Amino acid sequence: MRNLAIGVDVGGTFTDVTIADLASGQSWSCKTATTPHNPSQGFLVAVDQAMALAGAHPGEVARIVHGTTTATNAILEARGAPTGLVTTKGFRHVLEIGRHDVPRGSNIYTWIKPARPVAPELVREVAERTLASGAVLRDLDEEDCRQAALFYRSRGIDAIAICFLNSYANPTHERRARDVMAEVHPEAWYSLSSTVLPVFREYERSMATVLNGYVMPAVSSYIGQLRDELKARSIEAPLYIMKSNGGVISAETAMEQPILTALSGPAAGVVGAGKVGRDAHFDGLISIDVGGTSADVSLIREGVPASTTEGQIGSWPLATPMIDIHTIGAGGGSIASVTDSGNLVVGPASAGAVPGPACYGRGGVLPTVTDANLVLGRLPRSLAGGSLQLDVAASVDAIQEHVAGPLGISVEEAAIGILDIVNESMAGAIRVLTVERGIDPRAFALIGFGGAGPLQTSPIARLLDIPFVVLPESPGVLSTLGLIASDIRNDFASSSVAADPLDDAVAKRFHELDADARAWLEGEGVPRERQIVQWSADLRYQNQQFEITVPVEIGPFDLEQRVGMVETFHAEHRRLYTYDSPTSPVEVVTLRTAAIGRLGGELAALRAKPGAKGPVASGTRSVYFRETDGYVDCPTFERARLSPHDEFSGPAVIDQMDTTTVVLPGQTARVDDTGNIIIQNLSGRG
Repeated sequence: MRNLAIGVDVGGTFTDVTIADLASGQSWSCKTATTPHNPSQGFLVAVDQAMALAGAHPGEVARIVHGTTTATNAILEARGAPTGLVTTKGFRHVLEIGRHDVPRGSNIYTWIKPARPVAPELVREVAERTLASGAVLRDLDEEDCRQAALFYRSRGIDAIAICFLNSYANPTHERRARDVMAEVHPEAWYSLSSTVLPVFREYERSMATVLNGYVMPAVSSYIGQLRDELKARSIEAPLYIMKSNGGVISAETAMEQPILTALSGPAAGVVGAGKVGRDAHFDGLISIDVGGTSADVSLIREGVPASTTEGQIGSWPLATPMIDIHTIGAGGGSIASVTDSGNLVVGPASAGAVPGPACYGRGGVLPTVTDANLVLGRLPRSLAGGSLQLDVAASVDAIQEHVAGPLGISVEEAAIGILDIVNESMAGAIRVLTVERGIDPRAFALIGFGGAGPLQTSPIARLLDIPFVVLPESPGVLSTLGLIASDIRNDFASSSVAADPLDDAVAKRFHELDADARAWLEGEGVPRERQIVQWSADLRYQNQQFEITVPVEIGPFDLEQRVGMVETFHAEHRRLYTYDSPTSPVEVVTLRTAAIGRLGGELAALRAKPGAKGPVASGTRSVYFRETDGYVDCPTFERARLSPHDEFSGPAVIDQMDTTTVVLPGQTARVDDTGNIIIQNLSGRG
């Protein structure tokens, strides 16, 4: 029987994999080294090891779900394909003009607008015009399309984005332009705005369409290679790819719309954190996923991650639906250095997987956060179940040469300083999503995961006065649990700018979007009883330039429902901005539906196995804490030997295959019924 699900998350340093028996709930996890030169190699090694661990046969695999950073890395590292943009005549400089604002945190006097992914000389204009109503004002000039295709073919440009004015209201011209151009330049990849992001605002829509084309060759090649290699291993199970919105899509859809996977890996971790929170009965969570190169922060309420359509990747806006994640360049591999002015900085530069931290013995000579943790005794002498031996002397030498020596302080003081800075950076990322939005972080629990998360969450919670820290049973591979627990999901949207919410046309369009969502689910082979469709709408007061997304009850969308939608908008506006204006006209800007398909064999709530009464330390380790003003012999616990209701006080260290947890002096730790470690800040609230 096909009862096994495999989740594979490729990170900057490690590739994590979990294989779970959906019938019994039993699971097996492991970590392998990421292969940056060829990520598919690390993926396949991870799958092979997981299958061997579980003693599984290819015919038992029901599905493989993958979190990939291929699209993300291609954009951030500017390694995408040379791309052209075809747009409506008169709109050649839509990308260059962009938005007249300066990014948050940048100096308004020194900020320089980054070069666009498509230069103006590679933008071709086509005569055509569609009105916002969808009516055609001027027919498409097909000869202009042919000339554009010849232009790109002659320059070897094989990724072409097509974004016409108001095509969200009528995609006919874009589709015809693609067909005409494909006759002249058939080997090209075509990205259409009416498929990628069919909503208004030309700059954001053009950017999403361009970035989709920019990464399409790399993502399609990568996914195609994975499918071929899995088939060669006789694994015929479907391959799904995690989307930025926390759902998964088929490999085929991901190859056509790769930009939807831009936050694939981080989204999987947040989904996994939401499941852990629900099982552990925490209604509000702040999740922080700390890997080798970055830290990703998100808010989760009642098990549901916060979402947004105003995301960003690198320097570019990305208006596709996604989990609201704030990312900073701070992780275990973040490099510490001293500036010419004598300031200690940590990150955003990272040692990555190769050469890695100095202690990895792979050629790295610069000190990192991992090296600081090792020097202070917080890390054991080996990682990943003993597969990676750590060199303490190399860490000491790196910190002495590049930090302690230049600053004239001890190695321990330098290491503590490195951790202080990276912890403050992560706390600052949490403040962006909480304090700066009027949210009190002390009303939430902090859930830490990723390979480096449990090392940093205790001090971060203390900095923010957060009362509880939740550490899942396998925090280093939590993203893979999120992958396995995810649903199939696709989003559909239609802009109808300045529409009256009480107009019958709004109801008509909602039902059309609902039909689109259900047709997509049918096409994905999701049984009717596993189909869920959700409605929402972007509304604003007349003359406002921003919208608020509110949930909408599914139904006939009669007058009562429409009035209810408007009342929900007033209430949400009041909650977000402390005021509302019930007498002001309200406009509908965009209608949305989400098509969700429950995959078979969902994971049940995790339950830890009872064991011997009382925690038993496996040994001691000399660990340096600021609170103790030096090294202290700490009890060390093996995570696998801890049982529900075990409880102990800090300072203490907990080792396991995929991560290490630090319990600070003045904190207590207990194991709950689901196997999570709950750390309580005695100085915090609660």
